[in-house]
Amino acid sequence: MDEIMNKVESDFIKGDVPDVSPGDKVRVHEHVQEGSKERIQVFEGVLLKKSGSGANKMITVRKHSSGIGVEKTLPIHSPKIEKIELVKKGNSRQARPYYLRRQRKY
Repeated sequence: MDEIMNKVESDFIKGDVPDVSPGDKVRVHEHVQEGSKERIQVFEGVLLKKSGSGANKMITVRKHSSGIGVEKTLPIHSPKIEKIELVKKGNSRQARPYYLRRQRKY
């Protein structure tokens, strides 16, 4: 049964995902559909956590927008995600740097 699941899952996994870790600054290009129009929206922020495995791998990215912290949880292998770019490598010593939520700016 695991062999069948791995084969089906491998069809959905993207190969061009960079190796990112919590604390890194990333830029996510996401397809957004508004009515009949479609565009690519860029979401840039600090990677807070990675979770899941295989085709179910998710990342949580946090940014500040107009003085308000915004977090987005995104599936890495979703067809709506165009690409993920590594902007700056972070030096976080924690697996989930939630302390960034309490800071004003980072």
